[in-house]
Amino acid sequence: MNFHFHLLINQASGSGQGKKVGDKIIALLEDKKFAHTIHLSQYPGHERKIARDLAQHTLVPWDEDQKLTDPYPLLLVIGGDGTLHQVINEFYQLNCDVPVAYIPGGSGNDFARGIGLSLKPEQAFWQIVKAKKPQSINTLVYDEMIQAETGVAVNNVGIGLDAAIVATTNDSTAKKKLNKYNLGSLSYISSILKLLFTQKGFPILVETNGNQYSFEKAFLCTTTNHPYFGGGVAIAPMAQAEKRSLDLVVVERIPMYKLFWLIIKLARKKHTTSKYFHHFTSSRLRIVSTLPQYGQADGEVLSRRPFDITFTTRNQWIWYQK
Repeated sequence: MNFHFHLLINQASGSGQGKKVGDKIIALLEDKKFAHTIHLSQYPGHERKIARDLAQHTLVPWDEDQKLTDPYPLLLVIGGDGTLHQVINEFYQLNCDVPVAYIPGGSGNDFARGIGLSLKPEQAFWQIVKAKKPQSINTLVYDEMIQAETGVAVNNVGIGLDAAIVATTNDSTAKKKLNKYNLGSLSYISSILKLLFTQKGFPILVETNGNQYSFEKAFLCTTTNHPYFGGGVAIAPMAQAEKRSLDLVVVERIPMYKLFWLIIKLARKKHTTSKYFHHFTSSRLRIVSTLPQYGQADGEVLSRRPFDITFTTRNQWIWYQK
């Protein structure tokens, strides 16, 4: 394929990792004489404006049968999972079905892990260039009834522990200071240690496949379309990004000594055998949480509140070769 790459770079992602990755890819493009245009995200939400402008004036849908005489305009997103989240959501709001290429430049990079895209920038770039067509990747569409909020997640949507960790860390003054020294992950570790002791169980109702399931002390409730969350933790090892289904994981609040044993099992990918771990798979499911909890979608905080949220699936074209 002959491409004209439109680079959308979030230089602030991953405590500056986005800039480092962007600089590497720009140097590679210039060295190999690839046609490209650079778009830098300069403030929160700017990536959505850039994506909207490109969708309306530059990008075109993929048609396997079309005859291309000019270079194909391909959006190449460089940043973290949150950056990709913003771009995909802008396309969803515009009802724009165009392929997206992605090179991970964040701190967690779970999406790349989930689809088999290299975490090494140059290798990921050649996976994109060598692909003859985009791959169909499953994403989650969520519809939260109480706040009338709808969106798309490329990784997962969580209620409970994982969301509280994200919210607590983002509000931490230590994170900003540590980010200056590329030590932002230490603030996450601090939040995890704190919330393991303080996060309480909460009641949820799950509706899926015509059945209802009640949990009185849910601790973590994550809907995902691939195995990973939290920067490489395989919370749902059975999930696959190519499947047209959703995977829901519910972990119940248990005594601390049992919780640490569950964490050890999680590190060994043996946690799915625990009686406190529950897994559901479906193309559609609903979760109701009556007590206010934090939520997160691809690491973007959803305000602390009750939830009545329904999940379905949506195809997204991602340009790469596994």
